[in-house]
Amino acid sequence: MNNVVIIAEAGVNHNGRLDLALKLVDAAAEAGADYVKFQTFKSNKLTVKEAPKAEYQKQTTDSAETQQDMLKRLELTDEMHRTIKNHCDKKGIKFLSTPFDTDSLEYLVELGVDCIKLSSGDITNYELLRAVGKTGKDVILSTGMSTMEDVEDAFKVLKRFGTQRIILLHCNTQYPTPFSDVNLRAMLSLKEKFGCDVGYSDHTLGTEVPVAAVAMGASVIEKHFTLDKTMDGPDHKASLEPGELKSMVSQIRNIEMALGTGDKTPSDSEKGNMKVARKSIVAKCDISEGECFTEENITAKRPGSGISPMKWDNLIGKSAKKSYKEDDIIDISEL
Repeated sequence: MNNVVIIAEAGVNHNGRLDLALKLVDAAAEAGADYVKFQTFKSNKLTVKEAPKAEYQKQTTDSAETQQDMLKRLELTDEMHRTIKNHCDKKGIKFLSTPFDTDSLEYLVELGVDCIKLSSGDITNYELLRAVGKTGKDVILSTGMSTMEDVEDAFKVLKRFGTQRIILLHCNTQYPTPFSDVNLRAMLSLKEKFGCDVGYSDHTLGTEVPVAAVAMGASVIEKHFTLDKTMDGPDHKASLEPGELKSMVSQIRNIEMALGTGDKTPSDSEKGNMKVARKSIVAKCDISEGECFTEENITAKRPGSGISPMKWDNLIGKSAKKSYKEDDIIDISEL
């Protein structure tokens, strides 16, 4: 059973086109992700008219247009959302979307999402946090650009208005994130501070950091993906392509298995090698019956089918009950 929840972040990489959105669902399902996540917003409710774009957005889209103009092209209609949700159901992958305003939140709840995913940019959005809390649904909260105090304030608002379970995702909101800025240990600080499940929302290039996060205890991994990194749009360049997403999912599942139970005991696969790799007490030279076992006439060699060398002191000074040739395994009855 998989414990790490993998969210394939389609985001706005559909470029406002339903056909691309459905293909992204197909790719996420094929990769084995648990959720495919989109973004739900109305551009005029998300930004003021002249809001500037982030530097990474200027580099990947028309630098002359406003953020609102860019976002207008990337909106999904209510009808598109429903079609995407139905397609997810058919493909056996869970639908998720991040609301950026209270109307979008209400629509997603009506659509039947099983939890609410909030973006790093809304960690200080009291109105939306309050509305999310009132839904009573589980919340996955990204914490990019935040101090511990910011996270604590948001955590308290959600709890005060009804949220029972919060999963905090460590995140760096730069696309792509330099490895030197990842600060993955902050994920563990969040877990220690709030005593809740934690995870990681990744914006680095490649897959090694989310895989490392799983090894460190992440219960949720979120990663952007696209059909083609060369497509026009703000997030394609810092996203995985379908084959890379599938590879990341496989790597995470392997690491998840490799983490094991924490009990230190021989595994089933290695038990057969114990006699081969371990050693037994053997005759270092010929030993006559009645001769005492000494440091000079015994040694330890493979295989491990005889007396364990850990019983060495129990054997020293005893008289041999029979004679031994060099390399004979000392009989267990000698103890």
